[in-house]
This record gives sequence, structure tokens and C-alpha cells, in this order.
Amino acid sequence: MSSATIHPMALVDPAAKLGAGVRIGPFCTVGPEVELGDEVELISHVVVAGRTSIGPKTKVFPFVSLGLPPQDLKFSGEKSQLIIGANNVIREHVTMNPGTHGDKMKTVVGDNCMFMVNTHVAHDCILGSHIIMANNAVLAGHVTIEDHVIIGGNSAIHQHLRLGAHCFVGGMTPVRNDIIPFGLAIGETATLNGLNLVGLKRRGFTKPQIQSLLAAYRTLFDGEAQFAERIEATRQGFGDNEVVQRILAFIDADAGRNVMQPARRRHAG
Repeated sequence: MSSATIHPMALVDPAAKLGAGVRIGPFCTVGPEVELGDEVELISHVVVAGRTSIGPKTKVFPFVSLGLPPQDLKFSGEKSQLIIGANNVIREHVTMNPGTHGDKMKTVVGDNCMFMVNTHVAHDCILGSHIIMANNAVLAGHVTIEDHVIIGGNSAIHQHLRLGAHCFVGGMTPVRNDIIPFGLAIGETATLNGLNLVGLKRRGFTKPQIQSLLAAYRTLFDGEAQFAERIEATRQGFGDNEVVQRILAFIDADAGRNVMQPARRRHAG
């Protein structure tokens, strides 16, 4: 079991693979197919089960459940996986489930993410890196989230949705449609409320990049033309703009859900 430090009141299966410097606190349970990377810390009362791997330097707080069977009635015991990356912070009462045979057979979490108290990552979700989920935010199954997304507290993301890179979901927001990269979604019935300008500035996007995104946003979502026509107008007007192309590529890769729209579009002109 390498140089891991294991509290005498923890239950760690001898077959588990533990990296250098792993620390496992009291009342933790670690199953036989679990892999913990170097310097992973399970503080106390953590359950890690199934075919779960956790990347280096991830810190897991008390009463977290990782890798137990998904909350899916179609699950039949298949050997699916939960893969968690490096340098994540997983706070109290977080739950993450592995995948199912109905989709990817794996749930994946990237690096440098923070999952606050009571957050839930359901089966077959694919999460990028630098994601923050605030207290009580939950993901249904089959959700895809790109890098640098923030989800506010008590928000719920419908199954099979996509959240584009750098988007922001406000607190207490039910999300039922895909959110474009850089989008800002808030409201009792979630609608698109512009771009995540604060996040863009914090992450070093330049003023010209932000201005281009704002102009493209107006082309996409203002006026009375059909959405397909506004997409084409955006493509024609910003075809060589790299950051705008990220939004267009996201829309082009439609996964079957509608793209979230503003509550009201202003009339052209």
C-alpha cells in the first residue's frame, strides 16, 4: 500500500491502489477496485467504492460518497467507472456516481474543480476542469460541462444538457436548455441573460475579445429572424474570430436539446 498513512479506524481493502503520501482518516471505507493518486486525502467518514479513481492532491471532506451505484433504475451492476482528476476539493456530503451501460459507462471529473456542500454529480456526466458547483447544486445524468463553469447554489441541471465553457448559472436556477459558452443564465425559469462578463474579465479575456463576443451575442439573439438565420449571420460576420467560433461550434454540435434563449429578444433596429 505504498507510503500511505491510514488511520487504524479506517477500512481499506488490501487490493486498493494507493499512491505516495495518501492520507486516509478515521471511519473511511475504501473498496478493492479503488485507485487513489499521490497525496490524495480522505479526511474522515468518506466512502470510496466501485471502480473509482481519484487524481493526485484531491482533498475529500467528511461524509462524501464516491462510486456507489448510480440512482438509475436501469443500472444492473455493470462495471462502470467514476474518474476524478487532480487537485479537486470535494466538500461535505457530496455524492458522485459512476456511469451506466445506457451511455458512456463512466462519469468523469476534470482537474482543479470545487464541489461545495451537498452537490451531486449523477451517472454519465462529463465535467471539464476549473468548475465550481456551489452548495446544493445538482446535476442529473448525462450532463456535459466544459471548463471554467460556475453553478450557483441550489441550482439544478436537467439531464442530457451541455454547459459551454466559461458560462455562469445563477443561484436557485433550474436549467432546462443548453447554455452557450460565456453565457449567463439566471431566473426562476432559466433564461439567457447576456454574457458572463465578470468571469471573462477575471480569466484574462481582452477588451477586443469581449467586445466581439458582445457583438456576436447581439447578432445571435436580437431581432425577429429565425434562429438558424441569425446563426448564419453570426457565422458570416465573425467567421475568423476564434472566441466567437467557440460559441458557433457549441451550437453546431447540438446534442438534442434546445439552446437557451433570452426571455425577450429586442426588435432589430
